[in-house]
Amino acid sequence: QVQLGESGGGLVQTGGSLRLSCAASGRSASFYLMAWFRQAPGKEREFVAGADWSGGSTAYADSVKGRFTISRDSAKSTVYLQMNSLKPEDTAVYYCAARWSSSSVVVTITPGYTYWGQGTQVTVSS
Repeated sequence: QVQLGESGGGLVQTGGSLRLSCAASGRSASFYLMAWFRQAPGKEREFVAGADWSGGSTAYADSVKGRFTISRDSAKSTVYLQMNSLKPEDTAVYYCAARWSSSSVVVTITPGYTYWGQGTQVTVSS
């Protein structure tokens, strides 16, 4: 069992930056594939970025490539999402997700994840 807790959301102006954190606790949390998803009002939850257990393999949605960076501190079982050059269309609730995996392949679909955090709101004003 793994518990996930997100933090770092808030209100920021267009072009600004935010850093989200997700702390995982539980058995062997450092061996979990971890990812960020987001869900805007009236839209489906979508993949944003993910990293394998070592942080050496990452994947990003096309809409955030070059602006967002995912990283993880396996010793602390924490994953981060550094978000730069934020746009109003980045406004959403951001969720941390995890699944057990010894593979370096980053899963990009919601059914691929077992554990979810409660979400943190990110609002980008124009």
